[in-house]
Amino acid sequence: MPRWMTGMVFLPLTACGGGSEPTRNVVTAAPSPAAQAAPLGPPAPIRTSAADDGDSVLSCSAERGEAAAQRLVKICTSVSPATHPPCNMANSCAIIEDEIARSCALMGDDAGKTPGCSVDPRSDAAAAEVIRRYYSAINAHDYATAWTQWGQDGRPGQRFADFRKGFAHTRSTHVSIGTMPPSEGAAGSIYATVPVTVEAQLDDGRQQRFAGQYVVRRVNDVPGATAEQLRWHIDSATLKPAAG
Repeated sequence: MPRWMTGMVFLPLTACGGGSEPTRNVVTAAPSPAAQAAPLGPPAPIRTSAADDGDSVLSCSAERGEAAAQRLVKICTSVSPATHPPCNMANSCAIIEDEIARSCALMGDDAGKTPGCSVDPRSDAAAAEVIRRYYSAINAHDYATAWTQWGQDGRPGQRFADFRKGFAHTRSTHVSIGTMPPSEGAAGSIYATVPVTVEAQLDDGRQQRFAGQYVVRRVNDVPGATAEQLRWHIDSATLKPAAG
């Protein structure tokens, strides 16, 4: 069985969902003049977060400090073609970084020449960034952004509400990325295996540790593929409890 077809291990830390994408209440920023003059693709919709249901999303400024958050916001506003991008440090760092990744993917070959697109959207490094962004969103309680790392509609087969519920007792998370083997192509897609070690703290103070891998997929560079299809998204996960 190919390694990208490995079975899923569902744990409270790595809850998975499916169905339509939740909407988010995010603080938006006006796009840069350059983005207004030369739109790079369809603008992203303004989506609302689960914060309306009682979640308290950790702002980027609170997570990384105001100076670091401002630098991230500046990159976001410079590359985003969206009319109302979520480039505001009151939002989670994960959603700002996701908008940067989305915008750079829309640029295609021009991304490498664009300040702010420091990671080639098609590279294995960009595949690893999906996993970092996934856990950054979980850590910030921005479950809507974590959800979209599985794709626009999340993971098929479960509802977003179930996905979010799986993290009800997770206070914080941290992921470490191991050495990745080269990505592989099959059936019109490219698969990258991302080894991980995940540490989590529950709301009762207990610590959890998991080890395993995520498989991240994108459509191969074929004519007609959309920017969203060319982006890396989580395809599967295999995680097991690990000794501390």
